[in-house]
Amino acid sequence: MTPELTALTLAALLQVLQFFAYAVAANAQVGPKTAMGPRDTPMHVTGLAGRLHRALSNHFEGLTLFTIAVVVTTLSDQASPFTATCGWVYLAARVAYVPAYALGLSPWRTLIWALGFVATVAMLLAAVL
Repeated sequence: MTPELTALTLAALLQVLQFFAYAVAANAQVGPKTAMGPRDTPMHVTGLAGRLHRALSNHFEGLTLFTIAVVVTTLSDQASPFTATCGWVYLAARVAYVPAYALGLSPWRTLIWALGFVATVAMLLAAVL
């Protein structure tokens, strides 16, 4: 497996952990009746649960673009030490992003997000240039 694919796999596993953390926090906030109910009305969570939910949603968005970058890099045989570094930087940024968001660390959350985004764009550019 290429380093880029390894970083992608680990990023997906991070998303699983994020979902678990959010689910625990949200269920503690709304209770089991709401959590297991039909949710005919939207469930609104606040505080830590809300921040974990937003961080998870942000990872879904970022992971889509990162997945495209890894697939393009891998299928076009453009993998290089540079694109591998981009993959690891993206993963490190996503790992750091979760606690930064959960703890409300501003402006660090935004700077960490930007680092991951730049790494993804750099990987895409490396694949086409």
